[in-house]
Amino acid sequence: MNRFAKTAAIAALALTAAAGAALAQEVTLRFQHFVSPLSANPKHFIEPWARKVEKDSGGRIKIEIYPFMQLGGKAPSQYDLIRDGAIDGGWVIPGYQPGRFPEAEALELPFMVTKSAEEASKAAWVYTQKHLMDDFQDVYLIAAHMHGRGLVHKKGPAIAKVEDFEGLKLRGPSRPATLLLKKLGATPVGMAVPAFPEALAKGVVDGGVITWDMAPSLKLDELTDSHTDVAGDRSLYNLYFIWAMNRAKYDSLPDDLKAVIDANSGYVASTWAGRAYDIGDVEGRDAMAAAGNEIAEISAAETDRIRALGEEVTQEWIAEMSARGLDAAALVSDARAAVQVTRTAGK
Repeated sequence: MNRFAKTAAIAALALTAAAGAALAQEVTLRFQHFVSPLSANPKHFIEPWARKVEKDSGGRIKIEIYPFMQLGGKAPSQYDLIRDGAIDGGWVIPGYQPGRFPEAEALELPFMVTKSAEEASKAAWVYTQKHLMDDFQDVYLIAAHMHGRGLVHKKGPAIAKVEDFEGLKLRGPSRPATLLLKKLGATPVGMAVPAFPEALAKGVVDGGVITWDMAPSLKLDELTDSHTDVAGDRSLYNLYFIWAMNRAKYDSLPDDLKAVIDANSGYVASTWAGRAYDIGDVEGRDAMAAAGNEIAEISAAETDRIRALGEEVTQEWIAEMSARGLDAAALVSDARAAVQVTRTAGK
């Protein structure tokens, strides 16, 4: 073999090796969330999702999950941490930044979604595809989902009628939730979930609205005495979440690893995230019952009174958002349609 042939052969081998290295590229992704790893979404969705991505990638993707914001920052800043690349991905509550993602609030309005988190999350993905992809274009959206039924956890006896809300200082997680609490006569106190137990312990709040699944990890069996749900199949309130990845990090992956992320994203992942909450809600309710706490449901008649006040919140939200230039009536209509379509599809 002459010198030129040898050079060509070496170059070809180098290109082949480089191509093989690119194909076999390995990557570690660091995702973060803000709650206990034993709560429903991390236990039944986030961790299993990470392990499935790793398996589907043949071990070439490694995903590290950090609870309690261990990589830094506060829960309300999670979206920006992902967007800016401080972390590779994480769990976001858009409502923790009131007014930034107003179209998402339509899903969080009172009695909008069902008490089934799986059904609500399917609707969330459908609605997101129509109205929110532009809002989240600077991240790679893996899932959009809702939690399970939202109910009132408080010190003292359960809520029995609308008047029982009067004067209570209650934690609210989002703008629509705090608007409803105010309409009911309570004093809403907006705060992220990690701050809730300390606020209860110090008497800053008398209780708050949150899910069954979070109750054990927040020690609500010790910090509260009663847990009150509304009658019917619609949730008093709900919260919208996204599970997202840094856009540049996603774009840097080779196509075959992007395909692994893609296959574990979208409607399937959103449904899985919602189902995790349904599992956790059963576990959480059982834990509160085992502790001897009062578990109550408001009567149908009183629930109708609350629904009427919730509808006032919805109509006032439509007026406010319309003044900001959004077709808010259409947003509410589309949110309701998404809920109905996904409910019908599941039957």
